[in-house]
Amino acid sequence: MKLIKVGAAVLNQLPLDWAGNKARILAAIEEARRAEVSVLCLPELCITGYGCEDAFLSPNTVHRAWKVLKELLPATKGMIVSFGLPVLHQHGLFNCACLAVDGRIAGFTAKRFLAGDGIHYEPRWFKPWPQQVRNDALIEGETFPMGDLHFDCGGVRIGFEICEDAWVANRPGATLALKGVDIILNPSASHFAFGKLEVRKRFVLEGSRAFGTSYVYANLLGNEAGRAIYDSGALIASGGKLVAAGPRFGFHDSNITSAVIDVEATRLAQARTASFQPELNEEDECLVRVPFEFVVVTLEIPNILWPAWESGSDVKEEEFTRAEALALFDYLRKSKSHGFVVSLSGGADSAATACLVHLMVALGLRELGPDGFKAKLAHIPNLSVTADVRAVTRQLLTTVYQASEHSGSATRDAARAVAAAIGAEHHEWEIGDMVSRYMMTVEKATGIKLDWAKHDIPLQNIQARVRSPGVWFLANLKNALLLSTSNRSEAAVGYATMDGDTSGGLSPLAGIDKAWLRHWLQWLETKGPDSLHPIPALAAINRQTPTAELRPVDCKQTDEADLMPYDVLDAIERVAIRDKQGPLEVFELMRTQFPKHSVQQLGTWIERFFRLWSRNQWKRERYAPSFHLDNENLDPKTWCRFPILSAGFETELAELREMIAQLA
Repeated sequence: MKLIKVGAAVLNQLPLDWAGNKARILAAIEEARRAEVSVLCLPELCITGYGCEDAFLSPNTVHRAWKVLKELLPATKGMIVSFGLPVLHQHGLFNCACLAVDGRIAGFTAKRFLAGDGIHYEPRWFKPWPQQVRNDALIEGETFPMGDLHFDCGGVRIGFEICEDAWVANRPGATLALKGVDIILNPSASHFAFGKLEVRKRFVLEGSRAFGTSYVYANLLGNEAGRAIYDSGALIASGGKLVAAGPRFGFHDSNITSAVIDVEATRLAQARTASFQPELNEEDECLVRVPFEFVVVTLEIPNILWPAWESGSDVKEEEFTRAEALALFDYLRKSKSHGFVVSLSGGADSAATACLVHLMVALGLRELGPDGFKAKLAHIPNLSVTADVRAVTRQLLTTVYQASEHSGSATRDAARAVAAAIGAEHHEWEIGDMVSRYMMTVEKATGIKLDWAKHDIPLQNIQARVRSPGVWFLANLKNALLLSTSNRSEAAVGYATMDGDTSGGLSPLAGIDKAWLRHWLQWLETKGPDSLHPIPALAAINRQTPTAELRPVDCKQTDEADLMPYDVLDAIERVAIRDKQGPLEVFELMRTQFPKHSVQQLGTWIERFFRLWSRNQWKRERYAPSFHLDNENLDPKTWCRFPILSAGFETELAELREMIAQLA
């Protein structure tokens, strides 16, 4: 046996935080050294942070990254460590993994396949490196090997698949296998999405099996740059078997997952594969040889213990809870805000937002303990942290119920009950007088007598907008972050008042649809996250029919009457926006999915969706930043682009009406 201890580090980094990123990298290296790790894989672009956006194209970013790399090299004495950073070569910027061996740079492997879909925009900044090309790169006066490299370190061959490289059909690992690579390192910045861990497991396991190697997958952790959430989840596989797996959604700055692998075992397993034919060229320009003495280690038996919440029927609910909680915690500390403020209406969205802050506290205290939790939020003056989740929540969350003349006791009581259950500091005030003054001012100036029959939308909107200044005022007084409560279903059709209920600096729910969010609230009421308590007070929220509560009571306003059933709206949105289908195609699919509704009714709803979608792109452009939770995001800045002005599918909708007329 030839035993080597390998490790994967997960890091909670911050773009352009040179001192902080360096400190966290050093802490990870030191932890790995204590665990006798010889080969350590750090995440993609860990020195700069992955989410630097156009700052990648700044000379300062490139120079600073190089400076930090040089400062980190002494910490790698006696180890092999991969660092992620951008490298400028021949007027092109490349996303690279630098392999440092025993305190020196062995070379730079450049990413071959750039992520350019969804939230990823790598081709804007980086160039893809061609297969089987090696150059000598001049960096700050020194020359190093760079390109599609793999390394022979003391007789053990190490290669790279950098994040997206492993997600494509033509994976570099296939070529590395022919070249006799023993260990493949995958430094990643793979953002969280529901169910994505299972995909990662498959390519890690299959890569280690098909390529006859050991495979080390490292990832980022937390809310690094604002929108993307990284769930960590380091994985190590050898010969098609998972030998180590790290925790997800942790609140610590870093974590090391390690395992002892047997290089001889994977070599012989590949030798026994009849179809395997190694590449036997005498010269391999893409191979870099460096001497290295591996630490002698003993065999360890893999013992992978998945937490209970990672399996069963509630994985999506658990993932949503933990992703949002970690993202809110990181946003709070990285933005240096002193807490959160939520306009708690007594409805589902604001209740979910407030509960997520409470769950942030519960999960953070559980992992970090009171002292660790307080240390992470040391920027907040006079923060007193104990094991009492409700007491800590009260210091970090302020809610306010803003009643108009159309508000009912049900929503007021529900808001009060939820705030009390989670421990929020709760306020109630009336906005009726302010609404009346605005109405009188406009009536006097225009000579128009306002009434609901003629001026429905303006009269609804003024109530929502009057709520904004007061809650902003409260947030400013507390140096806190105002959370907007809009969900993705509302964003799709613009069912929100701009500068009213959209007000806020962060919109945690804008990446999740309303129907599923209501399901999650019912789950939270009766069951809740693993090892935490449910919140029974949500029953007052869950038994209500969603309503904006902006029209007079006798109008019996509900969201679904204004729009359509939320399950239909969400289905149309997925097919029309995610799958890019036109009105006719959407109609055919909806007929199959919702046979209980008439073709005329479905046609009305589909036309309403496309008209509202097209008309309200300007609103989506102005929503506060939101978290990415799946592959159906509507964020026009990072995912789903659509023109602000368009013909609004007029031709397609006319064809739809004609088809429905023929079916009637």
